[in-house]
Amino acid sequence: MGSKVIQAAFIFSYVAYLVATVQGVEVNVKTSGAKADGKSDDTAAFKKAWDEVCKATEPSTLTVPEGKYMVGQIGFLGPCKSAITFNAEGAEFIAPTDLSQFKTRSGWILFSMIKDLTVSGGTMNGQGSAAWKINNCNKSFDGNCRNLPINLNLGTLTNSVVKGITSVDSKFFHMNVIQCKNLTLSKITITAPGDSANTDGIHIGRSNGVTVNGADIKTGDDCISFGDGSQQVTVENVKCGPGHGISIGSLGKYPNEQPVMGVTVKHCTLSNTLNGVRIKTWPASPNGVATGMHFEDVTMDNVSNPILIDQEYCPWNQCKTGVPSKIKISDVSFKDIKGTSATKVAVKLLCSPGVPCDKVELSGVNLEYKGTNGSAISECDNVKPTLSGKNSPAICDAAKAA
Repeated sequence: MGSKVIQAAFIFSYVAYLVATVQGVEVNVKTSGAKADGKSDDTAAFKKAWDEVCKATEPSTLTVPEGKYMVGQIGFLGPCKSAITFNAEGAEFIAPTDLSQFKTRSGWILFSMIKDLTVSGGTMNGQGSAAWKINNCNKSFDGNCRNLPINLNLGTLTNSVVKGITSVDSKFFHMNVIQCKNLTLSKITITAPGDSANTDGIHIGRSNGVTVNGADIKTGDDCISFGDGSQQVTVENVKCGPGHGISIGSLGKYPNEQPVMGVTVKHCTLSNTLNGVRIKTWPASPNGVATGMHFEDVTMDNVSNPILIDQEYCPWNQCKTGVPSKIKISDVSFKDIKGTSATKVAVKLLCSPGVPCDKVELSGVNLEYKGTNGSAISECDNVKPTLSGKNSPAICDAAKAA
């Protein structure tokens, strides 16, 4: 009888071992040692839990129960052996305020080199107010600027989903998407004061097949920005404001930038933002390409510069003014852009004299200026747009656009 009991126990233990090593695991970060009291450093517990799910050979889950987790700079790194779900519904992550704790430039929380990842839920509180005071990024991309951490860095992810994330008061960009392929971001909430410097909501660069579907972004810089190498990207159902709008670029500041191709922005609302939808390139740039950029069904509410192509972008005089941009802009459309402009010039298309814009289309533009010095107008240089439907204001007087 005793031998049968021992044999049964052995079989049960062996089956449990197989479930853990072959069929995947579910790891609760609290069982790995996390205190979730908002004061204790839970970084080591997260690393332990991640290592366990990453080595599982079948789809696995890392569960982060409701609570407050003080977490230092941490990388959830692959490659992993199977798909992983990182479930943090109801959890809040709290960043250190001491910048000396961020030893590398990979950001605060990093997911990298992973296939088939799902990140679901969680609030990331970057506690950025101390960092904004020393931010010198507008004047120099050296010194303090290079060391400011991004709340959530997504690098080299493939076939992955990030949903239900909230990012609060990042010290620098809230979310950075770099070198990703087939990544979907949905139900994203981003919040920071309107005067928080360089807190771009979502920055996308050198990635292919990214979709942003559903985001509410209130921040101190671009709500969504696209760097070089953004290809086949779709952004829709985004609410933006305060912030600097939705921007492609800036492009052309550095050598060897990759082409921007196939960016679509649609069904979005911008309120009280510094810009609306814009494309910006630096003067005196190396040769480059930005093509296939389409903006459709965008509502502007008291937005400065609702439609803007700016190939003379030169903040803080950091460029050789008077030397044309060499970024070739082509195949651009602005369709059904409506609402109110906070400035008299509601449409501004300032293309490069070195490489004038080609195939720019405007259709169904209806922007009203409610100021005291007349009606809305447009300004155009080095572009001959194709116009269709009814557009207001009148777009690019033919004599001036030539």
